[in-house]
Amino acid sequence: MCLRLIRQFARLPNFLTQDDGAAVAKRSSPYKSKGGLRRVFSAAGYSYQGLRAAIAHEAAFRQELVLAIVLVPSAFFLGRTTIEVLLLISAVLLVLIVEIINSAIEAVCDAVTLESHPLLGRAKDLGSAAVFLAFAYAAVVWVSLLIIRVFFS
Repeated sequence: MCLRLIRQFARLPNFLTQDDGAAVAKRSSPYKSKGGLRRVFSAAGYSYQGLRAAIAHEAAFRQELVLAIVLVPSAFFLGRTTIEVLLLISAVLLVLIVEIINSAIEAVCDAVTLESHPLLGRAKDLGSAAVFLAFAYAAVVWVSLLIIRVFFS
């Protein structure tokens, strides 16, 4: 049913409905690069475009980026060991990464249709839940280290 809905709104070809996936594997995308060093530079360019799009179009990402700009340097003052600093920074980066993935899910859902659909709503809710869990994890890491520094140092 989901593929039928996607095909209806995106007008995708029928080869996506085959169960064995053989037709999908035989047909290569004209947008895929062949490999080599050129692929690495292309991938870096696409990543840069993605970051620019996140900054330009996603308010939540911009807010979290401002928070990261404050927290990452703070990690060097709060963490006493390299592992602690890396743990603090990685918790902040995880929030940014999950926010970008959530934004990508929302963009795909909106590209399929702007009408309400329970599965698209669920996909958006799951992406939002992932951001919430990443944020909760980052908060636990930062608060735990703050408590250790304040009360046990």
